[in-house]
Amino acid sequence: MRDLFKPAFLIGLVVAVLPLVVKAEVSKLETSKVVKETVLDYQMLDGEIEAVNKSTVSAQTAGVISKVSHDVGDYVKKGSLLARISSENQKSGLQQAKAAVNESKAAISKASAAVVQAEAAAKEAMANYTVARSEYNRVKGLYAKRILTRSQYDQAEGKMRSSLARLESARASLKVAKAGLAAAKSSLAAAKAGLNKAGQQLGYTEVFAPYSGIVVERHVELGEVVAPGSPIMTGISLSELRAVTNIPQRLILKVRKYKSARIFVEDDKVGIPVKKLTFFPYADPKTNAFKVRALLGSAVKGLFPGVFVKMGFVIGKQKHLLIPASAVAYRSEVTGVYVVDENNVPMLRQVRLGNPTSDGKIRVLAGLDEGERIALDPVHAAVNLKLLREEKFKKLANKHETASHE
Repeated sequence: MRDLFKPAFLIGLVVAVLPLVVKAEVSKLETSKVVKETVLDYQMLDGEIEAVNKSTVSAQTAGVISKVSHDVGDYVKKGSLLARISSENQKSGLQQAKAAVNESKAAISKASAAVVQAEAAAKEAMANYTVARSEYNRVKGLYAKRILTRSQYDQAEGKMRSSLARLESARASLKVAKAGLAAAKSSLAAAKAGLNKAGQQLGYTEVFAPYSGIVVERHVELGEVVAPGSPIMTGISLSELRAVTNIPQRLILKVRKYKSARIFVEDDKVGIPVKKLTFFPYADPKTNAFKVRALLGSAVKGLFPGVFVKMGFVIGKQKHLLIPASAVAYRSEVTGVYVVDENNVPMLRQVRLGNPTSDGKIRVLAGLDEGERIALDPVHAAVNLKLLREEKFKKLANKHETASHE
């Protein structure tokens, strides 16, 4: 009798120590069928991050550095003052250019007045010549009829020739006046060009940042003499980054075919999509490798110029068993999924996984077969499994209790 009650007592003890707070009912699990899908195969290569915008700002005029506004490591906004060059010579040149422009304007006014005066003289000379020629024609007719004497004819002819000479002289003077006006206008254009150049030279005494970025090198000191072309500061922009690597000759055709890549940083298994790939059209004669630039576009958190990364280039397509990454359960050193049978009972099964895909799925290398159903929520599956076991223990305890009473 004592042996009969012993199993019932142990089962009752097991039921008693089960968590009493779990009163939930077994609910239907959300599942997904394991299927094969086409995924991209990547070839991993080492790459280095570069800044798309990296440049050295140089002086465009001569002078002495009178101010340095930033130093190495400073973040500088676009249009900010980097350095100032002494501007006394440039200011003097600007004043001289302004004076030359004013002189040219005065010369144009004088030349314009001379043209107006010459035009008036030419008009008067033309009017006098017209009168003299008309008088000469009249006298010539009368002289032919023997009405006027030879002296009267010669006098009319002399007046006409004299008025013609004055007309030609007036026209020549007008031509000279117009030439002087044109020369004055040309001088004004040259003076304005000089003024513009002098203004540019004065503007060059202030060196501004061409884009927002970080100063990585300073080439000048306060009081240093610089000439046009002397480097002032070197900076980089983090707003646009790219990765650079060398692709072996054996892979270049496959990489060119798909023209797709991702950047992987540290433990990132999904990767950052590449915006654009630029292939250098020639191979390095020493390594026979092709240089490739992968543009990332906008700034990426954690990436800086000089950082080494892994670059995954698409070289083909294959079919693999894929499951949602959220369906994977991690239990200590065991990686598994809950496989659900036809009775909706989940069981944890160990699996061996591969690399994840960019759409949140993960490859299954071993442990699952195509067509099996898995629970999408491993926590929910674990709770259901616990509840099913509790019900099983309760039923078994009730059965032994009934048997003991009998």
